[in-house]
Amino acid sequence: MTTVFEQMGGEDGIRRLVGRFYELMDTLPEAATIRAMHAPDLTESSEKLTLFLIGWSGGPPAYVEKHGHPRLRARHMPFAVDDDAAAAWMRCMGLALEDEARSGAMEPAVAQGLFDAFLRIAGHMRNR
Repeated sequence: MTTVFEQMGGEDGIRRLVGRFYELMDTLPEAATIRAMHAPDLTESSEKLTLFLIGWSGGPPAYVEKHGHPRLRARHMPFAVDDDAAAAWMRCMGLALEDEARSGAMEPAVAQGLFDAFLRIAGHMRNR
């Protein structure tokens, strides 16, 4: 049985997904609210999300080794994560997942399963 990490294309696949996600966040008008929650340079955010997803999906636990337990909700508490912010995050991630599936880099069923999991996480991150 393969891990989600492997189904996502390993580290390279996750880096590609996260890169596309942040490209969309940086350019989609409907993502302006969540983009404003990030530093002007997205390099650190991109690396943290990449490392988190690698470990979350069953790959090496690099995020935990470098930053400790993810504590996602606590780490996002300083930001106003409301329904609109969660929807904007999901819009960017959904499009990035669609791109991965459309390119053949990820099976459509894997992309859909990830979308569903991220939707639950985005709902959990809401704090307003």
